[in-house]
Amino acid sequence: MADSLSPEKRSWNMSRIKNKDTSIEIKVRRFLYSKGFRYRINVKNLPGKPDIVLRKYKTVIFINGCFWHRHENCKDATTPKSRTDFWLEKFNKNVENDKKHTNMLISDGWNVIILWQCEIEKNFEATMSRLLLELTRD
Repeated sequence: MADSLSPEKRSWNMSRIKNKDTSIEIKVRRFLYSKGFRYRINVKNLPGKPDIVLRKYKTVIFINGCFWHRHENCKDATTPKSRTDFWLEKFNKNVENDKKHTNMLISDGWNVIILWQCEIEKNFEATMSRLLLELTRD
């Protein structure tokens, strides 16, 4: 099936997608700050450049978009109908990198928490309650 947009328009659309400081990242950061947590963002010297790093808790948080990181069984993890091979390869690389970075962080002693875009958007309070439980458990 052909793309409904021209290649130039599709490229322009895709270039507008943010990879940091997204609205959901900011929402989670504000929540954590309001609860007294202090953190660093996008720490470059850690594998995968985690979205949020809480050194005191030896914890990193990744806030993953369902589309780009292929959230299993999520309606937002669709595959474009044009250039399917390109997209599947791109998505597979993202998922492999996610696994590799998670394993590296765990082997370095970090607790890794992954929050999904759909969870944050649909049920923010429950997702944040789960996050607080994970952060404060021993």
